[in-house]
Amino acid sequence: MIELKSTHSGGKMKKLKKLRAIDIHSHFGTKKGSLWRTPEEEQHAQETYKYKIVHHTEKQQAQAMRDAGVKVILDFSFTMAMPIDEVKEYHDYAAEMMRNDPDVYLGIWVAINPETGLAGLRELERCIRDLKVGVGFTSMSMAMHLPPSDKAFYPFYDLCAEAKKPVHLMVGYTGWGAGFRGGLGCTLDPCHPRHVDEVAAKFSHLDIIAARPAWPWQTEMIAILMHKANIVGYDLHGWSPKYFAPDLKWEIAHRLQDRIIFGADYPMFTYEKLYRDWEAEGYSKEILDKLYYKNAARILKKAGYDLSKELPE
Repeated sequence: MIELKSTHSGGKMKKLKKLRAIDIHSHFGTKKGSLWRTPEEEQHAQETYKYKIVHHTEKQQAQAMRDAGVKVILDFSFTMAMPIDEVKEYHDYAAEMMRNDPDVYLGIWVAINPETGLAGLRELERCIRDLKVGVGFTSMSMAMHLPPSDKAFYPFYDLCAEAKKPVHLMVGYTGWGAGFRGGLGCTLDPCHPRHVDEVAAKFSHLDIIAARPAWPWQTEMIAILMHKANIVGYDLHGWSPKYFAPDLKWEIAHRLQDRIIFGADYPMFTYEKLYRDWEAEGYSKEILDKLYYKNAARILKKAGYDLSKELPE
């Protein structure tokens, strides 16, 4: 069993003093929740991404969010490859962590292999209704070798639509399997934005957040966002904005200004670096406010998260 020691001991619970950003997507920086599951994976990630992996305690992680002024939605990702009985333990771990520090955590994106069928659906429902930790469902399609348009996902989309929860669908080059011979058997195609386009066309009643810059198909992703109003948000986690394609940089300040959402991909990126990089791009305060919190707050309010009293004035 996974155990989690409380991050507070009956004293006054710490609170986020001032909200700077809503982080729509990051990972766990703790050892138990780490995206990298083995020493070999950690070593390879450090060599491939030039990123030093340092595990934090649950208390340290919450304080990092507090110091950065963020409320965050976290993603295990690796649970999509696990049997449901094991997945449940991680969801319980996340729920207790978030009960301990509710000022910084909004919940998790629930990552379940859709081929688990009814058992997976019941676990998604448990996260949403019982644990109250499930913000919505996420798909890392490249790692599962299943595009989000595959019919195996349809019952999960229906459940989220019924519960008024969004789905979070990855697009573009996610880096899963990068640097390995054969790319760990993964192909890039499942994260082509045309699959999200198909989901949006078939599930007009579903709120969809497209996630990550969509390179090498960025222009197509922009066109899809302009065409499908139920792709309510565009989460830009995983890249520094200085490396975005020129057309995406332009659209952020123009036609996509009401769809863009801040995502950090902590702990791979620090909040300080991302704040610095975003503010170096020359966007107006109005655009940055939409990016950092206004757009996310509007989308999340529909999903049952009213953050209006916590937003900067």
